[in-house]
Amino acid sequence: MPELPEVETVVRGLQRVLPGRRILGVRLGKTDFIDDPASLERDLPGKTIMQVRRHGKFLVFDLQSGNQSEPAKALLIHLGMTGRLATTPSDAPILPHTHAFFALDNERELRYTDIRRFGQIRVLLNGQHVATLGKLGLDPLEMSEPEFAERISGHRAMIKALLLDQTVLRGMGNIYTDESLWRARIHPRRLGSNLKPKELKGLFRAAQDILNEAIRLGGSSISDYVDANGQPGEFQLRHRVYQREGMKCFRCKTKIRRIVVAGRSSYFCPHCQRAPR
Repeated sequence: MPELPEVETVVRGLQRVLPGRRILGVRLGKTDFIDDPASLERDLPGKTIMQVRRHGKFLVFDLQSGNQSEPAKALLIHLGMTGRLATTPSDAPILPHTHAFFALDNERELRYTDIRRFGQIRVLLNGQHVATLGKLGLDPLEMSEPEFAERISGHRAMIKALLLDQTVLRGMGNIYTDESLWRARIHPRRLGSNLKPKELKGLFRAAQDILNEAIRLGGSSISDYVDANGQPGEFQLRHRVYQREGMKCFRCKTKIRRIVVAGRSSYFCPHCQRAPR
C-alpha cells in the first residue's frame, strides 16, 4: 500500500503540472469505490486546481470556482493498495483498470487507475475538511520531538500498533514502521508507555530520517506503485528488515524474523531488537 513517502512523491509530481489547470469534464468507469460519483460529474467541471497537497495518505486537490459566492470544494483521493494517478495526453492509450478521467484545459487528462479498487475518491465541500481529515493524527514530518514523545508515551499499546494508528500519526504504514523500529533498535511489541526518553528520541529521528530518505528516492515499489510519471521508486533497495524474513540482519547477521502485530506482518531482528519481558 502506498504510504507517506509514496503519496508525497506523487503529490510533488502532480504539483509541478496541475496548479492553474481547469477541469473541463469528468468521465467515470467503475464507481464502487467512489463516494457519490454524481458529485464528481456535477461539481468538478469548471473548477481550477489551485494546489495539490498531502494529508497523511490522502491527496487533496484544492479547487477554485469562478463564482466567488460558491462554497470552496476539494477533491480527496486515497490510493488504497494499488491506485495510480498520472497526467497523460487525452489521446494516449488507456491502461486496464482506469476508472476515472479528469479532462484538463491543456489537452491532457488526470487518470486514476486501480486494479483492486480499495482506494477512495470524493468531493469535499467547505466545512467537511475538518470532519473528514481532522480526526487524523499529526504528520510525522511536521511534528516536534516533544509532540511525538507525548503521543507515544501516553499509550499502553504496542509501539508497532501506535505507529500504524492514523489517529496518532497520519501517514505511517507497515514498511516505514518496521524500518524505523529496526533502525532505532526497538522491538515492535514494546509498549509505548515503557519506552525510555532516549528510545523515543532515537525512534523519532529514525522515522524522520527514513521517511525523508524514502521521499528522496521516490518511495518503495514493492508491486504496483509508480510515481506521477509512471516511474518506480528506489527505496525498496534500502530496506533492512521489511519482507526479509530468514535473511541476515545488516547489523549483526542474525536471521530476520516475522511476527504478527496489530494484525500486520512485522519484520525485526531478534538480536538488535530485544523482545519485552
